[in-house]
Amino acid sequence: MPSSLYRRLLKEAGPCCGYCRTCAHLIGQPLTIEHIIAVAKGGTSAILNLWLSCRRCNQFKGVQIDAIDPESGILTPLFNPRTQRWRGHFAWSADATRIVGLSPCGRATVVALKINNDDIVSTRRLWVSVGWHPPQE
Repeated sequence: MPSSLYRRLLKEAGPCCGYCRTCAHLIGQPLTIEHIIAVAKGGTSAILNLWLSCRRCNQFKGVQIDAIDPESGILTPLFNPRTQRWRGHFAWSADATRIVGLSPCGRATVVALKINNDDIVSTRRLWVSVGWHPPQE
């Protein structure tokens, strides 16, 4: 992808992952350009289908576009960071180390993208202890 596209997405999306809100400066690497609907599922590389995500979320998401909401058991579309507001679907746990899904979409996304896997929760705990997390919106 051209660097001009990355700069445009960075201006629109900001410096944090559209899913887990991890900021690029904390992980020491640029965010990746993420296809909201994977090309393998019929998505395109048009700007309206692109956003920025950390490598971890992008890898766990893969080609998924929906997942089971663990509360209702219903297949639900994953969160779309381009068209949906993060705070409408997610919140931080009291200790700011876990992301809590507030809606079927949010809960399904947390599970599908393994947003609270042990490695990142441990890392968030360290970031919280030095005042670097959660990101201020």
